[in-house]
Amino acid sequence: MRARVIYNPTSGREIVKKHLVEIFQIYEEAGYETSAYATTPEPNSARNEAERAAKAGFELIVAAGGDGTINEVVNGIAGLEKRPKLAIIPAGTTNDYARALHIPRNNLVEAAKVIQKEQSFFMDVGEAIMGEDLSYFINIGGGGQLTELTYDVPSQLKSVFGYLAYFVKGAEVLPRMKPIPMHIEYDDGIFEGEATMFLVALTNSIGGFEQIAPDALLDDGKFTLIIVKTSNLADMMYLVAQVLNGGKHITNSKILYKKTSKIFARPGNTSKMMINLDGEYGGDAPVTFTNLHQHIEIIASTDDIQKAVDKKDENAENVEDAFIKEVEELTNTDINGDGETHSSKKEAHEK
Repeated sequence: MRARVIYNPTSGREIVKKHLVEIFQIYEEAGYETSAYATTPEPNSARNEAERAAKAGFELIVAAGGDGTINEVVNGIAGLEKRPKLAIIPAGTTNDYARALHIPRNNLVEAAKVIQKEQSFFMDVGEAIMGEDLSYFINIGGGGQLTELTYDVPSQLKSVFGYLAYFVKGAEVLPRMKPIPMHIEYDDGIFEGEATMFLVALTNSIGGFEQIAPDALLDDGKFTLIIVKTSNLADMMYLVAQVLNGGKHITNSKILYKKTSKIFARPGNTSKMMINLDGEYGGDAPVTFTNLHQHIEIIASTDDIQKAVDKKDENAENVEDAFIKEVEELTNTDINGDGETHSSKKEAHEK
């Protein structure tokens, strides 16, 4: 059998390139004749190579890099009738896919060694159609003003602070943010109203947060649709605290939380709504999302996935505790300058 390692030579301070010999040896010992391709700055470099390797008959493609590289590889093989297995070696900042699959994120060699467990499963893939353009994603789609902040977070900031960079940018833009009219159709209904954003999740890990879709399954044929119906700063901070505190946001009245296999979304008026696919700009609405059930076979430690369903990273727990404490301290603060505290708004909302 043959394996093709498609790696981003600039990811993680060129860390993949430094460990290529060890990575090769691991896959060779697992029975794969292994070769590598270094992506280039040209558009769709990883995507084009993944498609070429798949058509050339490679049984395994290894995506080594950040979430952007993995998304490109998925787009190179998802549209093919015969698709090779996919392995992931995370070398980015948030590494959402690896986080959801419980693949080691801080050690590339250990991530490669997952192949030795001889475990895999068939994972759902998201399909997004905008006009004549078709794209795929395996983590998150979405639209609305709040999703657009991901385009504005400098890559250097993400490299240093990881998902905390999104907190920094979010704190900057939230006071200026307003809901926009949206029309969203899903399996069991229609949402027609104003929202700050909507998310279409395949995994439970988005931007490094593991509780945004706490009950998401990787292979059930369903998206988790999340619509945020508020842009009020106090409400948003409380929602984030609920996310970090065990995913308790899903019952909040400011959220619409549904399971669905298909979604159609467009802005409710003539305004433009950009669509985010796996953290990158994917095109403009209207858009149709379809869940491709168990579409790609992924190399993963399936027993670790099962064991770690209710576990969190130690670092994430520290961040969560600090953030929740900070939000609690703000509950008696006049955040919006309107003479009403967050706690009084929360009490009124609960009543």
